[in-house]
Amino acid sequence: MYTRFTTDDYKFTIAKQGSSTYTKTSFPTHCGRYTEIETENFVFHFNLNKEILRAKSKCQNWGHPHEWLKRTQGNDWVYYSTGGYTGVFEATGEYYLPNFQYPTNSILGGHPFTCHEITDVIKNWHGEIERIEKHSIHSPAPLQEFLNNAVKNTPEKLDKRAEKLFELIEGRISVLPPDARHVDYNLIPLTISKGCLYKCRFCKVKNNTPFTEKTTEEVQNKIGQLKQFYGDDLRNYNSIFLGEHDALQASPELILSSINEAYSSFNFSHSYVKGSNTFLFGSVTALLGSPDWFFKELGETGGNTYINIGLESADAETLDKLGKPITPRLVAESFSRIQEINTNYPTIEITANFLMDEDLPANHYPSIEKLIRDSQTHTRPKGTIYFSPLKFDQPSRKHLFTFNRLKIMSRFPTYLYIIQRL
Repeated sequence: MYTRFTTDDYKFTIAKQGSSTYTKTSFPTHCGRYTEIETENFVFHFNLNKEILRAKSKCQNWGHPHEWLKRTQGNDWVYYSTGGYTGVFEATGEYYLPNFQYPTNSILGGHPFTCHEITDVIKNWHGEIERIEKHSIHSPAPLQEFLNNAVKNTPEKLDKRAEKLFELIEGRISVLPPDARHVDYNLIPLTISKGCLYKCRFCKVKNNTPFTEKTTEEVQNKIGQLKQFYGDDLRNYNSIFLGEHDALQASPELILSSINEAYSSFNFSHSYVKGSNTFLFGSVTALLGSPDWFFKELGETGGNTYINIGLESADAETLDKLGKPITPRLVAESFSRIQEINTNYPTIEITANFLMDEDLPANHYPSIEKLIRDSQTHTRPKGTIYFSPLKFDQPSRKHLFTFNRLKIMSRFPTYLYIIQRL
């Protein structure tokens, strides 16, 4: 139950209950439970571990009242801009465009982190909390207790905490599945395998580690460690990411036991956010090698499962240029298998990635069009198609024109894949 305190200078709402579901709306909907502090100049949100979660300025030069800064568990600040709403939603499937401090493949958005108003919040939020704490020594005990703990979570401590998380999961997650947008990337990373089968030349976000999977005992130990790491804020989560880059290649038994153990140990049934979700990547080889019984049991785990497959192209010359060791025939078989699974299992959605670049061979886009349009007789509600620009930090009107053309002719939900790390 939330508690409110109001002074001449501040408004506090401790344990404020936000939305219990992730919804697509053109106004901010903050999920889970958090504490809000509003001053004359700022609004701050803290998670249940008393760590800064979101912030925005109330100054006149702030981009839009609905735009926020969000801090991730990897201790990145992400700026969510409205981008005019309609254009952003058509391109990404979300009403808010995430802007990052690190290089990514986005062809939308500007450079918000060059704005003084935004960098000022990042640099000075903790000093503002220190000032509030000093002026609240005669406040009610619950408020004093919250502020005393919140002020201890300094930027330096949060950075060390992120490093601890990376240590737990054996390295930073360089890319999350695009489907994680459905939960605003609020997920718990659980490493059940390392590396990937393919070492494609074009890829900028994966590593050279040979594919290996963890043992059941190793995964169970990690679940216990992650439960302790997330602490009180665990109840604000309802989703997991099975890492690393090709978790679908792990044994079906390991995947299923990891999901069931995580759902149970993390107590998702009592989360402040309804439902439960699993996100993972898969390769063409892993998808075609997964038996029917696995998908049947996966559909009975009690949550939704999103599997993202990197197809990249259906053209032989393009695949060779990208250094992706598969054939157009395997891509076509995978695409057909994806539709079969999406049709037969209501709680499973398999999505596919394709690349965009002006320097790809001439048959690249026609080969994709045959899959996403010509191979289908009607529109499909599932099986989202994502297009990812090949080059990082190179916005291009030509890319956007190409994407819009592909989106119009596609018989699937079709969006840009904006690469986001943990």
